[in-house]
Amino acid sequence: MLADNIAVATAADADAIAQLVNAAYRPAPGGAGWTHESALVSGPRVTAAQVRSALSQAGRLILVARTTTGIAACVEIRNHGARCLLGMLAVAPAGQCTGLGKRMLEQAERHAADIWHCSTVRISVLSQRRELLSFYRRRGYLPTGLVTPYPVAGGVGEPRVDGLTIDTLEKALVRHRAPPVERP
Repeated sequence: MLADNIAVATAADADAIAQLVNAAYRPAPGGAGWTHESALVSGPRVTAAQVRSALSQAGRLILVARTTTGIAACVEIRNHGARCLLGMLAVAPAGQCTGLGKRMLEQAERHAADIWHCSTVRISVLSQRRELLSFYRRRGYLPTGLVTPYPVAGGVGEPRVDGLTIDTLEKALVRHRAPPVERP
């Protein structure tokens, strides 16, 4: 079950999701937020077309947190059998450090475990983003030892520094079962 203001995104949300993700990951010079990687990577993190493509694929969805002013946060979930992959966890810079990112992560994990029955979830993070790696470690994600080169051909931006790599972290999931119904 999703929290009240968290819903599954639709294709109509693609532009807003792309704007949000790019504002969180790659804001304009002087942009706020602790999650951005502008010093490491340039260009958009995602395009609206990429978001629409993701939303059209089976076993792939994006959760969004809606407010009266629009979409405040998002996270992508991809179902790969017993393992789900998370990505594009983003919170609007003005909403960062409010617990919304943690809440989105928890909702994604819950969906992966309870709806898709995944036993583990993985996330990939720029190795050079130590504070972000620490964020996930505090939430139970452990390094897998899988470190890969930055996906230059992946359409997710151009490295500004040499040697960028991606760390893969993993967390075991626990299914949340509804409490048993008492029988008279």
